[in-house]
Amino acid sequence: QVQLVDAGGGLVQPGGSLRLSCTASKTIFTIDAMGWYRQAPGKQRELVAIITAGGTTNYADSVKGRFTISRDNAKNTVYLQMNSLKPEDTAVYYCNAKITELVYLTDYWGQGTQVTVSS
Repeated sequence: QVQLVDAGGGLVQPGGSLRLSCTASKTIFTIDAMGWYRQAPGKQRELVAIITAGGTTNYADSVKGRFTISRDNAKNTVYLQMNSLKPEDTAVYYCNAKITELVYLTDYWGQGTQVTVSS
């Protein structure tokens, strides 16, 4: 029922920056956490960063110190600021939201946005 729209990907050179955004459609249920996963060709989807409604964050070791996740709870929006991008960051990035509907926790996914880091 909840729709996620993620955007902001593109082509950048190594060392460049991108800012991804993801907005969840309005819901009366609790958004417990929002975050980003990524998947490169031939690789498994992996967690990049998450942020809870209370502001707790967690990052993959590979992006710590380079990526920053933030959110605007009023807008149901999460952002991922990506700095010092490396070619190995190239992947499709998917927004994720964990929403408690009644007592049931449900995962929702955005359509994905392509991030390509290349010189």
